[in-house]
Amino acid sequence: MTGGFQGMRYAQSMGAPYLPTEVRKQPQINAAVSEVVKLLAPNVVRIRYDIDQDWSGDWAVFFRVLLSDEAADERNIGAVARRVRHEISDRLDIPELGMLPHFNFRSESEQANRRDPAWA
Repeated sequence: MTGGFQGMRYAQSMGAPYLPTEVRKQPQINAAVSEVVKLLAPNVVRIRYDIDQDWSGDWAVFFRVLLSDEAADERNIGAVARRVRHEISDRLDIPELGMLPHFNFRSESEQANRRDPAWA
C-alpha cells in the first residue's frame, strides 16, 4: 500500500473518532501516486503518504518521496521536486479533496542510513 492512516491521529467529535469525508478519496490518491512513480522512474523510487492533520489542525496529505541518489543530487533535486509536485497536482486536486499537500524528499542513501520504516 502506498499510503494510508496507520499512524493517523483521528480528530474527535463528541468524544468519538471520525475520519474526514476526504478519506474516501484514498483509491484516487493511490492511482495518482502509482502513475507518477511509473512516469518519473528511475528518478522517483517510490512515494508513500499519510493523511493526517497538520500543525494547524487542517487535514493534509503528507507525501514522502524517495528519490534515486542521482535525482537527489543538488544539481537535480530542484527540478525533480518541482516535477513531482506538478505531476501529483495534475492528477489530484488536493485542495478540492479538502486537504493540503505537503511534500518531503529523501535520497536512497539517506534512507539506507536512517532506515525509517515510514519511508520503506
